[in-house]
Amino acid sequence: MHVSPESPRAASARRLAGRLLERLFGPWVHWVTPATLRIDAMAGLLGAVLVLPQGIAFATLAGLPPEYGLYTAVVPCIIAALFGSSWHVMSGPTNANSLALFAMLSPLALAFSPAYIQLALAVTVMVGVLQWLIGALRLGMLANFISPSVLFGFTSGAALLIAVHALPDFLGIAASPEHGAGAVLAHVFTQLPSAQPAALAVAAITLAIALGLRRYRRNWPYMLIGLVVATTLAWVWTRFLGGGATPASSLRLIGQIATPWPRFELPRISWAQASDLVGLAFALTIVALGQAISIAKTVAMHSGQRIDANREFRGQGLSNIIGGFFSSYVSCGSMNRSMPNLQAGARTPLASVFSALLLLALVAVSSQLLAQIPMAALSALLLLVALSLLDFARWRQLFNLSRTDFGVALATMVATVTIRLEMAILLGMLLSLMSFLYRTSRPAMRSMGFDSRAKDRQFVVIDTPDDADAPPHPVLPECPQLKLLRMEGEVYFGATQHVADILHALRSQPNPQKHLLVMAKSMNFIDLAGAELWEAELAARRAMGGNLYFHRPRPEVIRMWRKTGFTDVLGPEHQFSDKFTAIATIFTKLDPEICRHCSARIFRECASVPPPPDAAAAVEPKG
Repeated sequence: MHVSPESPRAASARRLAGRLLERLFGPWVHWVTPATLRIDAMAGLLGAVLVLPQGIAFATLAGLPPEYGLYTAVVPCIIAALFGSSWHVMSGPTNANSLALFAMLSPLALAFSPAYIQLALAVTVMVGVLQWLIGALRLGMLANFISPSVLFGFTSGAALLIAVHALPDFLGIAASPEHGAGAVLAHVFTQLPSAQPAALAVAAITLAIALGLRRYRRNWPYMLIGLVVATTLAWVWTRFLGGGATPASSLRLIGQIATPWPRFELPRISWAQASDLVGLAFALTIVALGQAISIAKTVAMHSGQRIDANREFRGQGLSNIIGGFFSSYVSCGSMNRSMPNLQAGARTPLASVFSALLLLALVAVSSQLLAQIPMAALSALLLLVALSLLDFARWRQLFNLSRTDFGVALATMVATVTIRLEMAILLGMLLSLMSFLYRTSRPAMRSMGFDSRAKDRQFVVIDTPDDADAPPHPVLPECPQLKLLRMEGEVYFGATQHVADILHALRSQPNPQKHLLVMAKSMNFIDLAGAELWEAELAARRAMGGNLYFHRPRPEVIRMWRKTGFTDVLGPEHQFSDKFTAIATIFTKLDPEICRHCSARIFRECASVPPPPDAAAAVEPKG
């Protein structure tokens, strides 16, 4: 069959369409082939199977009817995949977002009530707007201020809260009238005698099956299989072993899902409620963005993709804006669906699109069966999620590597359990920034010397003036007139007091070294306060008969000195590009009488100084 050649106008239109699609969705649009579509469809089927039990469980955790978790796995999943940056991240309901939403909205309305649902949808739209603005204004770097320790502490605290709130359904007792972790635990202990054996049995068996499959058949959908077994056991119990009891009196079930299709709905809230939600939306945005960028980067480490944080935020924001109008609550990337998606061989974001569409088909076919899922089985899966989030191995690693980061994570975890979640996150960020500022406010200042008298000798660290416990290096003694000091770190307003104290201590020693050569290669930045500090040090050195010199100051530092006029006061002859040239120049300014009586003689230039008369007489031969 003869195929007519493509006309120039058609070719131009095709190229233009390709460029528009690439600009809108990304370069992956050029990689779509029938082969990639088949692979993405298979990966999408796995994603649909995985999100089915998770969506139901996480919606329950968020205080929403189960179908809202499924809605959140459809529309936001498609939008975030098409307009985001990552090719493999699957968005939808997550445990952290669900828990944060419940903790923040439960004081404002009764969970599962129509008013609560409207608040959840409204705050989702607000979160989406904030996320999109952060991406549009190219403020994605803000996510870098959420340290891994804060996210880990928050995740661990969320895991504890997940476990605590899952206990009533796990035991088959009534829900606690209060939502605080302590109140729920107190309620559970008082209601323990009324625990339902049927609920305990279903939950325990579900947990055992899921744990066993996760351990010995990691590639199997253990959560889905556990849920299927639990539903079968619940049906057997109510049908044959319940003694004619109704399901509600023996095992509490999810119940009929209203509709499997996301429906368009405008959130109905008052202006007063909207003002209450703004602060909560900021906190939820922090939680969602922190998860989104960390998950995207983690997946990208395995796939080799480069992530555009601002595009990812815009995609996540758009998914929440549109999702909020289609019965979805706050969504973001999910690690336990994104990594399987990558491992299943997904090539493009169309795998997420297939996942959402196949989930709709699964729900439409199995809605009657989903209604029979017992709440005790869902609570068992939530406990399993909590157990997975409590990464004890990482806690031990963090404790061994950095006590400061361990303390930040621990404080964030405790705050997550005991106070409002948005305050816990802000507290963790504040502690993390404070620890960073404390570390940078104490830059290292190391005394330098030589390791030998050989020609190829090296500069080495002698000791650390700001660390009395640092063991001295076995090197040659210091020159009594010239101090060699290596500056490591930024000298800004927060660090000037520490640096000034060290410099004052060096000048206040008995018989201090009057001249100071600062090796400034690692002093990357100074501000006005730092420039004024070095000007004060120069004046102090000259007042005691010495001087101040610098070896290889950074261009940024020199620019600041020029702006403040310090370069003119110091003089260009006090800045050196080579240490040995600096020492040779400074040596001519030292007191020759002290040099004559010096026994250290560590510089090569010292060989030109004659020894003192008594030393010369001691070496004369006797005749």
